[in-house]
Amino acid sequence: MEGDGSDSLVTIKNIERELICPACKELFTHPLILPCQHSICHKCVKELLLTLDDSFNDVGSDNSNQSSPRLWLHSPSLDKVDRINRPGWKRNSLTPRTTIFPCPGCEHDVDLGERGINGLFRNFTLETIVEKYRQAARAATAIMCDLCKPPPQESTKSCMDCSASYCNECFKIYHPWGTVKAQHEYVGPTTNFRPKILMCPEHETERINMYCELCRRPVCHLCKLGGDHSNHRVTTMSNAYKTLKEKLSKDIDYLIGKESQVKRQISELNLLMKETECNGERAKEEAITHFEKLFEILEERKSCVLKAIDASKKLRLDKFQTQMEEYQGLLENNGLVGYAQEVLKETDQSCFVQTAKQLHLRIQKATESLKSFRPAAQTSFEDYVVDTSKQTEVLGELSFFSSGVDVPEINEEQSKAYNKALINWHHPEKDRADSYVLEYRKINRDEEMLSWNEIEVCGTSKVISELESNCKYAFRVRAYKGSVCSPCSRELILHTPPAPVFSFLFDEKCGYNNEHLSLNLKRDRVESRAGFNLLLAAERIQVGCYTSLDYIIGDVGITKGKHFWAFRVEPYSYLVKAGVASSDKLQEWLRSPRDAVSPRYEQDSGHDSGSEDASFDSSQPFTLVTIGMKKFFIPKSPTSSNEPENRVLPMPTSIGIFLDYDKGKVSFYDMDHMKCLYERQVDCSHTMYPAFALMGSGGIQLEELITAKYLEYQEDM
Repeated sequence: MEGDGSDSLVTIKNIERELICPACKELFTHPLILPCQHSICHKCVKELLLTLDDSFNDVGSDNSNQSSPRLWLHSPSLDKVDRINRPGWKRNSLTPRTTIFPCPGCEHDVDLGERGINGLFRNFTLETIVEKYRQAARAATAIMCDLCKPPPQESTKSCMDCSASYCNECFKIYHPWGTVKAQHEYVGPTTNFRPKILMCPEHETERINMYCELCRRPVCHLCKLGGDHSNHRVTTMSNAYKTLKEKLSKDIDYLIGKESQVKRQISELNLLMKETECNGERAKEEAITHFEKLFEILEERKSCVLKAIDASKKLRLDKFQTQMEEYQGLLENNGLVGYAQEVLKETDQSCFVQTAKQLHLRIQKATESLKSFRPAAQTSFEDYVVDTSKQTEVLGELSFFSSGVDVPEINEEQSKAYNKALINWHHPEKDRADSYVLEYRKINRDEEMLSWNEIEVCGTSKVISELESNCKYAFRVRAYKGSVCSPCSRELILHTPPAPVFSFLFDEKCGYNNEHLSLNLKRDRVESRAGFNLLLAAERIQVGCYTSLDYIIGDVGITKGKHFWAFRVEPYSYLVKAGVASSDKLQEWLRSPRDAVSPRYEQDSGHDSGSEDASFDSSQPFTLVTIGMKKFFIPKSPTSSNEPENRVLPMPTSIGIFLDYDKGKVSFYDMDHMKCLYERQVDCSHTMYPAFALMGSGGIQLEELITAKYLEYQEDM
């Protein structure tokens, strides 16, 4: 991985922040890859384990009998390092030792298992890039020949097999033509020597040749045959290398191509900030005008109102500034992109795969932020118009605050009710509040309010459990500073689903077509690949061939009771079908999808086919609605208009499905307002499954709270 000139050096210098260990904040030294896919220096892992180990021993000594000798504790730190690194040590042994510690990168607890540090891969790709950076930083600092007699000459090449650097003369002497050493691999001068073949840390004599998709790490054939990965899904290293390299290259190209879009959005943020500035000043002027008419009695309140407007303006400007800095950061992705480009130069498949997965996730997150743009705050100050119509006797109480403590504001976008309620709120001066009290109460069907339930909260969010299904709840929050309490925030009304939440993931085995569909590792998102296969099918359209639907179902069936689940359809989706289907109907579709009667031609399909008019009351073993092109299509029925424009609704942000198995009824909901859009009878004589189908490009994302079967580590930056 030699440099290619000045451009390469500039790129290397821009990626320093990618080469810093999250623990010691210095350049990586012998980085190891943790199970959560983050890298950390070898010495930092040891120090963390020793620190936690000492804490464990201190706690144990406090709880032990003071008269008993502590002969089981070994004091020398080097001895402790040996035990931590020693293979075969077990956690339930007589001498307990810590192998669980929080990753400095993601703060997840990682368990190194019985082998400890010996079970971790060394990140050779990252180590090579760090060494290139060090060489670029040293610039003129030369690497001297290891074999010259004093004084040594400057080296011209390094042998990867001998792990030494040579000048031209010494290289010829120690690598003569016609010998085995003449076949050694040599590169430019370097101090970073790594093994030519990546070996398995679990089976030290075996070469890495496979990739475990569940654990997201390279493995050897013994790991698959009888090790910890025997029941896991693995793929060949070449396939993993090809897939990751294609995805990473595509996302890098996307980021580079979006530079103009980021600049445009930064300009838009600048305009929004100016508009906020103007509107804030205008609100101040209007407030001053009102207060001047109210003479001396309003002077005290005037300063309070101005302070509130300034605080609100500052909060919004801070939000816009923060958002602009985030987008500015995308322009400064030269470091991330440069680092990724260096990773792409890695030719060793095993080394590339162990480094590229985590990098690909970070690139993905950066690209996703470009797909949706929403200003971080409102520019209007309509809520800060002073009401001067009140009578003179109440002017003394005119204020935005009644106690001097700012009023919290519930974030409606981040608050939602599903199987639990998640309530988030903002506080302009959060450091001034000691605590918050979240209040909630149920609203009866006749809109009668019950008494408030109170929960004391230290942070600015709270998850509330044990909510009843199909009920409205009101939420509000107030802040406390000592004994002083702020007024309550505006109430937020949320509607819980009509039935308990049904937890499932996509089934990657039953009928899943991996040539047309792409399923993520967590199995809560599926995308349709409308590409080369569709073009090939298009050549046969003239002879009556049509493009079929690709089905995917949930991995759990329903045999009784009431259940509710929700999902999001990507706005770019061409055609997506969603609903329920019985096990026998699914077998028919998946066994011969071209010859069997398809829901595209049966009723409930959402398309204007003649069969829909035949028998509205007949109960089918499936019900699927159609979503596509940002529209939600209601199928024909006696209770709905047959005019097409009356059966087309805007696509909801999130769609919910309610299945009453015992009554044989399925309903479709707009989750934003918990409003039923369509319902009908369905034959539930067999096991029912959540069913989905895609045609053309599209994507389906299950709501986060229903994906209860999480992998051990979630994907992060």
